[in-house]
Amino acid sequence: MPSMDLKSHAYSLDHATLLQSLCNTENLLLIQDLDGVCMELVRDPLTRRLDRRYIEATHRLAGHFYVLTNGEHIGSRGVNAIVEQAFDTPEHVREQGFYLPGLAAGGVQLQDRHGRVSHPGVTDEELAFLHSVPQRARQFLRDLLAVAPYSLSADAIAAMIESCVLDNPASPTLNINRLHQHFQDRPHSWISLQQAASVFMGELLQHAAASGLGDSFFIHYAPNLGRDDNGDERVKYSEGDNAGTTDFQFMLKGAIKEVGVLVILNHYYHQRCGRYPLGEHFNARQSPRELDALLQLAQDHFDPALMPRIVGVGDTVTSYPQNDHDGTHYQRGGSDRGFLTLVQQLGRRFDTDNVVVYIDSSGGEVRRPGVDRDHLQRHAERPDLSVWNALRGTTDADDPLTLDVIFPEGHRQYVDFFCRLADQR
Repeated sequence: MPSMDLKSHAYSLDHATLLQSLCNTENLLLIQDLDGVCMELVRDPLTRRLDRRYIEATHRLAGHFYVLTNGEHIGSRGVNAIVEQAFDTPEHVREQGFYLPGLAAGGVQLQDRHGRVSHPGVTDEELAFLHSVPQRARQFLRDLLAVAPYSLSADAIAAMIESCVLDNPASPTLNINRLHQHFQDRPHSWISLQQAASVFMGELLQHAAASGLGDSFFIHYAPNLGRDDNGDERVKYSEGDNAGTTDFQFMLKGAIKEVGVLVILNHYYHQRCGRYPLGEHFNARQSPRELDALLQLAQDHFDPALMPRIVGVGDTVTSYPQNDHDGTHYQRGGSDRGFLTLVQQLGRRFDTDNVVVYIDSSGGEVRRPGVDRDHLQRHAERPDLSVWNALRGTTDADDPLTLDVIFPEGHRQYVDFFCRLADQR
């Protein structure tokens, strides 16, 4: 199997070698995030756009390409509507199979290329409660923003609600990027808003428990500081130029991306050999969630001879130093960290030379740490030069996750690469 010798090329900018290697890999599976990867990170999700040539490239890679996103395929803020905007008619998209196949809502919303969507393992009661969340979120913002320290006008509040409340069917979300834009010069107000949003999400969990759904949901923060001792994600509060957490997602338990990797693999194996190693109806709600258990499940059920070389592509990985009496340690998180780590570990377990690809999405409208391209280039020329100053806020020297290849110029650079890959395979 073609190899990049990734141990010696970690944090690489050598896209040409990666392209040649992937073109020569027959049994290839790309698992890719969406926002910040193939389209710009924006404050208002309604303004997102996808390049038509990228969509057409995904079609040429059919069978080797799946998305894995915390966003959704369907609904008013879903990616399907963005795909349809790139073509003359929605009917053409559906008939020709241009929708993006894979998993959304963290892994519980499955779609094929023709837009057939299902929610395996999700109950009607859970979907009904999720349906109630956007209205609760609208009322929360309406009440919060009308009083000090925010004191917005009724018209401004209405505009903020329209932008910030994402009525996703399976993962309703408060995306408060536009509020950050408004309050970024008032950092105390912005942090208070983040705190209020976190409290509101906790209250939603309490309402769910009172409805008999106490074990159905969890809160996903993006970006985040990893998980606490209880397994709950930590909010990343704003610090300096870093906006911190801007997405507060009310999600179904099991809807974590690393579990989605095994769901995708299960379908990929069926496509290759006609059977589902984990069973036809295996879904994210049934799966273990710990990394070691996921690896063991894969080893127990997937034929190593058929295991593909997996390329995981994401843009949200964080690492922030924390100082205490024991010294400096790092809180590591990011919504792509889990699935990229599993991709990396599967490659080691099955000896398939998997690749972790990181897209620097800091050039978009949402503030987040970026990589220092010039420093990375100097590191490539002088391996003795430490790489970590180029990756502050993203990774660190003790991080178990290795970013094999980096696209420092963001989604446009990656889309160009992706289209070349589709053309040359």
